[in-house]
Amino acid sequence: MIETKIKQVVRDVADFPKPGIVFKDITPILKNPELCAEITAALVIQLQGIQIDVVAGIESRGFLFGMLLAQALKVPFVPIRKAGKLPAKTIQQAYDIEYGSAVIELHEDAISQGQKVLIHDDLLATGGTVAAASQLVEKLQAEVVGCSFIIELEFLAGRERLKGYNLETFALASY
Repeated sequence: MIETKIKQVVRDVADFPKPGIVFKDITPILKNPELCAEITAALVIQLQGIQIDVVAGIESRGFLFGMLLAQALKVPFVPIRKAGKLPAKTIQQAYDIEYGSAVIELHEDAISQGQKVLIHDDLLATGGTVAAASQLVEKLQAEVVGCSFIIELEFLAGRERLKGYNLETFALASY
């Protein structure tokens, strides 16, 4: 089962990025190409039946499997980045995260009006980042049709924050 395989490889890093946080580190997964392929395939299976025109990956770990998903689905990939990292004209969204606040950006020409967008990130925690990413997509008059994650921290109730968006939300491993 993919969840078991993920949990065997993901490592906990205590007190990162600040004291009291236990960070779920997916980088050990990246050393295992077979597991990466299994994760991508498992995500694609969960997304069957959903029309997706674009995959938007959230910086930075959302880029890793987001790009693989876009390739597997044969659709474009667009990055959602921290403020000041994209070179062309952008739109911004500020939001709160579990240990502070942040601003993310998207190129204003990255997604076209009416496109159906899957947002991908490595981990769903409080849902603040993906909610902000959804707001960015909506500013471009596109539709978020789903969110995919490798890991969900259920105890932080991020899925609750996304209920107002009426979209498919998938995670391969839950803690």
